[in-house]
Amino acid sequence: MLAILAVAGAARAAPAVPRLEAVKVSPHVYYFRGEAGMASQKNRGFMSNAGFVVTPAGVVVFDALATPALGAAMRDAIGRVTPQPVKTIIVSHYHADHFYGLQSLAAGGAEIWAHRNAQATLQSDFTQTRLAERRSSLAPWVDQHTRLLPATRWLDLAPTGMLKFTLGGMRFTVIDVGGAHSQEDLMLLAEDDKVLFAGDLFFTGRLPFVGEADSKAWLLALDKINASAPAVVIPGHGAASTDPVADLALTRSYLLFLREQMGKAVADMMSFDEAYKAVDWRGFEKYPAFSDANRLNAYGTYLLMERESLAKP
Repeated sequence: MLAILAVAGAARAAPAVPRLEAVKVSPHVYYFRGEAGMASQKNRGFMSNAGFVVTPAGVVVFDALATPALGAAMRDAIGRVTPQPVKTIIVSHYHADHFYGLQSLAAGGAEIWAHRNAQATLQSDFTQTRLAERRSSLAPWVDQHTRLLPATRWLDLAPTGMLKFTLGGMRFTVIDVGGAHSQEDLMLLAEDDKVLFAGDLFFTGRLPFVGEADSKAWLLALDKINASAPAVVIPGHGAASTDPVADLALTRSYLLFLREQMGKAVADMMSFDEAYKAVDWRGFEKYPAFSDANRLNAYGTYLLMERESLAKP
């Protein structure tokens, strides 16, 4: 009897699978748009984007959202669009809001592809610390049963920086932009529909989370987005963009502003606290995520500019 009650209690405690609706952006491409801001109890961790491409031979998915429940909701939503099975899941990078849903989304046997550098990220203290934090801040949607899945195929895209493949006659290109937002950044171009999944290298309508990212490499990665000439870009956060050049302007201008202001502070030998107070942030403080991310972004950039200054001859 006690065992039965324990099972019943666990069943009651299990988080309900939310209902997601896929937004169609082209003949074969759909995406799920998360809410603005950081992960919270209010949004149940649904604050990032993911998407998928339907082909005659199966579905290619990009990212898996931030909880197993959201991963399950993705599977349900994909099933309402097409009877085709999920064949391949490509992970943009191993940050919590983009891959915690893998254990549900890949349950049908889909292959998981990720950048080889993500192996170190997955095993890092940072990843384990973040999991512990999310088990507290996003309970019960992240709990002791949440597993962080590795890729089934770790990609090494050297020397071209690209991997081309086809599924169901449709053409895809995986693009390596590792070292920009994270050490393992990947983008995916659905060539036939000219839709680019850009992960967290592209944000619309909100400030990016920069943290300890290499903003110089990030700016170069933005050039790769333009070089792919997409008709639509699906960002890691925010609405899909049908005018990528214009919509890139916020991320580009913000990164350049951080580098300029923190670089000047380092050159003038100001402390970070002095530098942060001296900057006029009014051009960016109206955007979502400013209060949550801006100080961390500025501090990470300050440390980066110190390293860059020490590396100069």
